[in-house]
Amino acid sequence: METAAVFSDFQEHLDADHELKEEIRNAVRELEQTAREIQTSMQAMHQQAGNEHLLKICENVEPLFSKVREQFAVLAEKIPASQYYRFNDIWRFVIQRLAYLAALKVYLMHERLAERQETADMLGVKVRREDGFHMDLDDFLMGLLTMASELSRFAVNAVVAGDPGRPVRISKFLGELDSGFRLLNLKNDMLRKRFDSLKYSVQKVESVVYDLTIRRLVPASSGDNEPKG
Repeated sequence: METAAVFSDFQEHLDADHELKEEIRNAVRELEQTAREIQTSMQAMHQQAGNEHLLKICENVEPLFSKVREQFAVLAEKIPASQYYRFNDIWRFVIQRLAYLAALKVYLMHERLAERQETADMLGVKVRREDGFHMDLDDFLMGLLTMASELSRFAVNAVVAGDPGRPVRISKFLGELDSGFRLLNLKNDMLRKRFDSLKYSVQKVESVVYDLTIRRLVPASSGDNEPKG
């Protein structure tokens, strides 16, 4: 085969690869837009106290999570077999962001830690790589750490909104989350650096609880208003 024909063949492969990457990027842009819409809606958690308000927020974003599941299905169809890790840098950050939003939704509804499978189901992806398009454990853990940072902010704003018992419950939850992460031997540099910020979130909420305590503003039973289930 002549040199020109060889390089013409190379160009066809390059063009096809470029076209595929653009299709993947376009699908990821759709996911990023939906993630922004979910996050914007969930920011209302900082504006008003009360579990009814939080449950209403979670109810309002459920159609957007349904949209996410549809969009991940579209994205998954574009990924050639066995080439997940060739392209996953394109969607890694959006899946981390959506994992955070899913975990935050679970916490606002039930004040508990979201399970990995539960989060994957909310996004419409798999947990095991052998099952296809999936959410890596590292990405799930990054989502949990981002959620912790958001909850530390929520603890401060809850006091302003007239819910002084909530920071006590958030402090307990973040303390348990921190203890859980300390059991892990983190190899991922980005994940390890993100974990370092968790201690500041814990300390921030502990400071809020301490201030409330010395001012005698903590309710006798801070768990009275906990969501059930």
